[in-house]
Amino acid sequence: MKRIFHHLGNRVTALALGGALVLAGSAVAFTQKPKAEQFTAPPVDQTPIPREIGGHTSFAPVVKKVAPGVVKIFTTTKVRNMSFNGPPGGQMDDLLRRFFGDQPQGRMPRRSLQAPRQEGIGSGVVVTKDGYILTNNHVVDGADEVKVALQDGREFTARVIGRDPKSDVAVIKIDAKDLPAVPMADSDKVEVGDVVLAVGNPFGIGQTVTTGIVSATGRASTLGLDYEDFIQTDAAINPGNSGGALVDAEGRLIGINTAILSRSGGNQGIGFAIPTNLARDVMENLVKDGHVTRGYLGVMIRDVTPVLGKAFGLKDAKGALVDDVTPKSPAEKAGLKSGDIILNFNGKQVTDSSHLKLEVARAKPGETVPVKILRDGTTKTLEVAVKELPGTEQIAKNDNGKSADSGTLNGVGVADLDNGARQQFQVPNHVNGVVVTDVDPNSASAEAGLQPGDVIQEINRKPVKSAEEAVNLTENVKDKTTLLRVWRDGNSHWVVVDESKAG
Repeated sequence: MKRIFHHLGNRVTALALGGALVLAGSAVAFTQKPKAEQFTAPPVDQTPIPREIGGHTSFAPVVKKVAPGVVKIFTTTKVRNMSFNGPPGGQMDDLLRRFFGDQPQGRMPRRSLQAPRQEGIGSGVVVTKDGYILTNNHVVDGADEVKVALQDGREFTARVIGRDPKSDVAVIKIDAKDLPAVPMADSDKVEVGDVVLAVGNPFGIGQTVTTGIVSATGRASTLGLDYEDFIQTDAAINPGNSGGALVDAEGRLIGINTAILSRSGGNQGIGFAIPTNLARDVMENLVKDGHVTRGYLGVMIRDVTPVLGKAFGLKDAKGALVDDVTPKSPAEKAGLKSGDIILNFNGKQVTDSSHLKLEVARAKPGETVPVKILRDGTTKTLEVAVKELPGTEQIAKNDNGKSADSGTLNGVGVADLDNGARQQFQVPNHVNGVVVTDVDPNSASAEAGLQPGDVIQEINRKPVKSAEEAVNLTENVKDKTTLLRVWRDGNSHWVVVDESKAG
């Protein structure tokens, strides 16, 4: 599936926040803004769940309510770079696993020298009666065709409305009416110990329901996502469950199942689900705007450990310590300084750097929010005018493979070469241009040898100083062959990207 030259925002740790934070440099997309769709986000049921001691003798009524709204997702992807998987076992068994790509019996393996296509199975949750479905980005990423099978036997070809790799949320749509949508609960009200059910399609054997409890909330994992706020559960979830439903004892959606921590590849009682509040926010942005709009503060931060807390005079090891402030960022303009500890953001207590990152992302660009800090033993409140996170719209664009494109360098992401990018990619000060942040492995640019960390100094013999200039130089061109002057590892060389045969 063709990807348009989308620009990832800088992937350095600077805040859009968190253990990883975003740079202030601009990054823009080589793509047209998708047409907004008419959409009303599904309502949230705020009713608290009963927590009196006791229990259900049967969850059958809950399952009957939820099961019709959990669907099976089939994807087909053309194999562009065929290779062997390698032997089972080894280091991969120790990694955190996302559940996608399970093969039903009789189907060819995902990676085989004989396989003309890759086929995979995942799950999804119907959230509106007119066919909007929540699933994981990794379920539909790169798919040439997405099909949805309902519990009643009907099958539909789905459109990918939008994907957000930063949170691993995707939205797809089928053309149907009066579908059995699963109601949503307020995931912020979920508590450790609540009974939950996981519904999905593990191993391609058909819809399966398992039960357990909420083991933890606000969990980060080792998936490497920019935004992680997982609900952890011991409900059995396995390959094929990705994108399926995690529901409470009332049958309300509280999470989208995403991954497990496993040494064997199967369930070992540690599963993770994206909370519905996060998924719902992402969905609304993807459907309405085609990209996810996130707030930006502009600070480098870290968790407050007990040792740091004691050194800074804190009674509890909570908050986020500011290591550095990005020049000309909202944080700098508001007066934030290195050494400040952010205790409260927009009325919510900050527990750690990941929590702050999530709260900043949820803030609306242009909104002025109070930020309570500790500085030199004294607390004070600053007013910060939040801006939009640079580059958020590029990686999370509406990617349904049908976008018109008249430009070049499709599948390449670039960002301004500011101080943060220079530090991340180890680029000396005398080198000017734009830094490559992402290259689609199936693109002509990748075939030509372009790779992340390269600095594009010239495009068709014209110097490049910013991502915006790079966009302008690759739009509405007649010749689909692009000459690049690229700096890498201390030397500059010429690269020719030929997209004349791309289709």
